Amino acid sequence: MTIFYEVHGGLYVNLTNRCPCSCTFCLRQTRDHMENSGPLWLEHEPTAEEIDAALAEFDLNKYKEVVFCGFGEPTERLDALLETAKKIRAKRADVKIRINTNGLGDLIHQKSIAPQLEGIIDCVSISLNTPNPERYLELTRSRFGIGSFDAMLKFAEECTKYVPEVVLTTVATTLTEDEEQQCADICARIGVRYRIRPWED
Repeated sequence: MTIFYEVHGGLYVNLTNRCPCSCTFCLRQTRDHMENSGPLWLEHEPTAEEIDAALAEFDLNKYKEVVFCGFGEPTERLDALLETAKKIRAKRADVKIRINTNGLGDLIHQKSIAPQLEGIIDCVSISLNTPNPERYLELTRSRFGIGSFDAMLKFAEECTKYVPEVVLTTVATTLTEDEEQQCADICARIGVRYRIRPWED
């Protein structure tokens, strides 16, 4: 099964297939892999030993960053994520470590998880998707309901205290210019960077 895979010059980490959302646009609904990866549907969640063995097959000096992002929400396995990140940092101190997340880790764990990221994670990239809470729920179908949008924004703002770079993203061509401006205003209000990322199919 595929634990580590290469995308866009980075090394990506696939630790779980669990996710509290069932997004209407999720790529895993239409494929089982990304670019040159193997299948990203896991036979089981990898153990620490399996993660270590898979990591040993890659030369970290080749990559500009390591990204926790697979066919699931990385913060579902927060402990494994943080331990893996520490091991990666021990092997290469200067590599950038990023989490791509839906931002619902606080709801998953029923506590604020941002403090645990301090000194370990360099960047948290969160899917904002839309400036509207109702539309957000319609798109993500989060099992946590309408409160998911505000919880995601609270997590993003909290991350700014512990992580050097926090980014909220939307996808190009999916929003109107007015909606993108609303997203930019939200990001300015909570003190994070706004990024419109390209559409991937």
